[in-house]
Amino acid sequence: MSWKRVSVGVIWLVAAVCAVLIGVLVAPENRLVWTSLSLAGCTILTLAAQLSTGQKEGYVSRVTQSLVGAVLVLAAATGIFGLVGLVGLG
Repeated sequence: MSWKRVSVGVIWLVAAVCAVLIGVLVAPENRLVWTSLSLAGCTILTLAAQLSTGQKEGYVSRVTQSLVGAVLVLAAATGIFGLVGLVGLG
C-alpha cells in the first residue's frame, strides 16, 4: 500500500480519535465548538500530509478523500452527540 493511500486513512483515523476524545473529555455544551476545531485541524493536517508525499498526480483527489472522510466521521460523531443529548445520557 502506498503512502498516498495511507495518508488519507490517517486523516480519517485522526478525525475518529478527535471525535472519541471530544465525547469523553468535553462538556456537552462545548462539543460543537471542539468538533469544528477538530475539522480545522484535520484540514491543516490533510494539506501537510498530502504535500509531504511529494506527488502531484492525484493531489486534489487525495485531499478531497481525506476531507470528505473527516467530515463524515465528525458529522456522525455530532449526530451521536445530539442523540445522546436528547436521551439525556450526556
